[in-house]
This record gives sequence, structure tokens and C-alpha cells, in this order.
Amino acid sequence: MVKQPNDVVITGIGIVTCHGTGKEPHIALLSSPQAPEPVLETEKFSPYVVHRLPEIDWSAQIGRKDQRQMENWQRLGVFAAGLALDDAGMKDDVEACGSMDLIVAAGGGERDIAVDSLIVDEALKRNDRERLLIEKLTTELRPTLFLAQLSNLLAGNISIVHKVTGSSRTFMGEESAGISAIETAFARIKAGQSTHTLVGGAFIAERADILLLVEGIRAHQTGPWQPLWARDGSEGGGMILGTVGAFLVLESREHAEARGAHIYAVLDAVEGDRGSRDEGKLEARLNRIAPEASSLSADDTIVFSGASGLADLTRREKASLAERFSGMPVRGFAGSIGHSLEAQFPAGLALAALAIDSGAIVPAFDAAHETAQASAARHAIVTTVGYVRGEGLAVLSADA
Repeated sequence: MVKQPNDVVITGIGIVTCHGTGKEPHIALLSSPQAPEPVLETEKFSPYVVHRLPEIDWSAQIGRKDQRQMENWQRLGVFAAGLALDDAGMKDDVEACGSMDLIVAAGGGERDIAVDSLIVDEALKRNDRERLLIEKLTTELRPTLFLAQLSNLLAGNISIVHKVTGSSRTFMGEESAGISAIETAFARIKAGQSTHTLVGGAFIAERADILLLVEGIRAHQTGPWQPLWARDGSEGGGMILGTVGAFLVLESREHAEARGAHIYAVLDAVEGDRGSRDEGKLEARLNRIAPEASSLSADDTIVFSGASGLADLTRREKASLAERFSGMPVRGFAGSIGHSLEAQFPAGLALAALAIDSGAIVPAFDAAHETAQASAARHAIVTTVGYVRGEGLAVLSADA
């Protein structure tokens, strides 16, 4: 492929999963002869298992004063964003950060679990629940915590802590938010509307309100952890959530080369879509989006599937990938790091870029259902299928 000034390249990776913080433990994960065991919290939220937050020294990226204004979701996002800026060599470049665009995929912010529990308990005793809700919201909710519930406060804290003060956008909508954030950053750089963008999201799995939300549609796996592709719906829905923070620095090739940046991979295409999943319409979309992926060779391409684990949906996704990308090794990375909603697509891109750049032979995360990778990949396909709605696909290539 001929290099172009507005090629979109990945120059900074900030990732936090149950396996650790930063790129080193994740390169080790991708290069291991056998996939390391997932790091799980099995007791606190029983009967649900989650991939837990690793040990983190927040002060490595966030001052103590700023930490006091955040709960773990915002801390994790700000921390991962700082890792990406450090990795790109931009953390202390005031001019670069001052002109850098910021796009965040966010959930509904933090919650006061004690207040939520109080409202639910009181509602069991009263019929005037609308009045009850107003009473409790006006007497129990702290104004400072209400601010923490604002989804765009993550972007605000990244701007404050890391001085990223170009344009700012926040997308909501679970997995689709992560897809739209990457797709928008890609399109703006391609069109010459941006030269460098910090983009990503964060997700805390260890929250009772999130588990309740997922269990509201009986989507969560119950009982012991199982490999991703082995979940058949016999023990709950199949999803096992993971705490993940993932941010990327995307740049135009011209901007990256002018400052001598290391290029992990070229982002060739990104496309998201959503719609009905009845009567094969999901499969039709997965076969149509990002047509650039269809020309890649199975000899040097790996697929990082962001399958959620939701049993029927994951089965359909795997079958669709096998049909469209026949012969390519598929890695369902949620089996190793958990499913992380808004952060899932950025995390998949981070893992794919690290695999391409390091020349890793990625082990099977589910040896019974994934084929071996024969040689280092020069191309990667990253997919995410939302557990309720939304699909996305990206294509990455080694920098020629």
C-alpha cells in the first residue's frame, strides 16, 4: 500500500486489564506460549465472576488532589489516557497536548450504591414511588457525586490532569460508543480535520449497579469462569465482565513522522453499524462492513474478536467470522480480559497493534475452539458486537 500523509497511524497505547498496566504485560500475554490464566474476582459478587482491576499506583499518572475528585471509573480512564500519552512521547509536550483532540467512550458515570439501595428498599414498602424518588434524590444525593455521574466528566478530568485541550467529544452507548469514538477519530484525521487525537474509554466491572444492569436481561454468566467460546447459556447468559481502560493516540502519518514517533500499526479502515439482528441481518452486516478486510490473506492476518460471551450472539458471531475470514486464526480476547462494553473496541485495537508491532505469535485463549497462529501477523481485524446492539470492525496493518 502506498503511504499517504493522512494515513491514520497508532503511536501511543495505554491499556489496563486484569493482567496489569501498560503495554509490557500485554505484550507478554500476546507472546506467551500458552495464554495466561485470567485474573478473577470470584467471591465478592458471587454468583458472578469478573476480571478484576489490577494493583495500580494511581499517583503515577494522577495527583492526589485530583484523585479525590474521582471514583475508580474516572481514575482508570485518566490513568490509561496518561499511559497512552507517555507511550506516544507527548505527555510533557505542552504544545502537542494543547492542540490534541480528545474523544471518549463513556458509560453513565459513577453511582452512589448506598442511595440506590436505599431507594430500592424503600420502594418495596410504598406505592407512591415517584414521590419517594424525588424525596430521596433531594435529601440523599450529594451534589459532588451528582457531578461524578456526568459522562463527559471523564473527558474533563483528562483535560485537567493531562492538559489535553483541543476539541472534546464524549460518546455514550455501551459497545457502540467505543466503536463510534474510534470511527470518528479515524474519519477526522483522514479528512484532515485533526492531526492527532487521544481516543478510548474505561469500564469498571466491579460495580453492583453494572452487574444489576446486565443481569436485568439475564446476560451474565453464573457460576465458575468458562472459556469464551464454551459458554452455551446453560449457566446464565454467558457474559463475564472485565475492568479495562484503553486509550490510543492516533495521528496522521505526516504528523507522526515529523516528530519521529514510533508507529505501532496503520489503521486502514473502521466502520460501525447497528440495526435489527433478526433473520440473518446481523450476519449480513458483519459480512458487509469494512470491505477492506475481505482482501486480506489468511497467511498473515489475525482476527481479534470482541465477542461478548452472550451465548447465542457469540455463536452467531463466530460462525460469521469463520465464513468471511476463513482460515484466519481468531482470538476471542474477552476470554482473557473480560467484556468491557465502552472500552472493548479500543482494547481490541490496542491488543492488535501490540501483536503486529511485536511480531507475537498469539496463543489460543480458548484452545478447544481457536486454531494456532502459524506466523507473525502483518494485518489484524478487530471486531466488536454489542451485547444488545451495534457492530464494528477495524483493519490494521504493519507500517510498510
